[in-house]
Amino acid sequence: MTEAAVTPAIEGWFTTGADPALVASQCTTCSSVFFPPTTGFCRNPACPGEDFEATELSRRGTVWSYTDAQYQPPAPYIPATEPYVPFALAAVELPEGIVVLGQLAEGYGVDDVRVGREVEVVVETLYTDDSGERTIWRWKPVVEMGEEADQ
Repeated sequence: MTEAAVTPAIEGWFTTGADPALVASQCTTCSSVFFPPTTGFCRNPACPGEDFEATELSRRGTVWSYTDAQYQPPAPYIPATEPYVPFALAAVELPEGIVVLGQLAEGYGVDDVRVGREVEVVVETLYTDDSGERTIWRWKPVVEMGEEADQ
């Protein structure tokens, strides 16, 4: 029997390994940064740029907003469990000046975050199919030494 593969659910949007990072596009004309990665034309309306370089975003950011996904999203969403279990989403502001939406890490919910709380990107299994695990980035709350988790 062959070992099942572990593959990003969305190729090219994040790196894996000990220090995973989101991968953005940076316009070579105006230096604007975009996530998810883009091609074709710069989304900055003042820039005529059409060329981009891949750039890793900061691994840590601060919660800009958050919510609970109490309903099951429509297809192509694949629920991790049956029946559906709600999960938390966080919009995270990164030092690069952009806000990236993502699920909170396994075991964390809206009670574990607040606006302004620091989080870091981690890679976890989104779902498993016949060909192996599909991974995705998620936001994990960062608790500094001496800081209480409920702050």
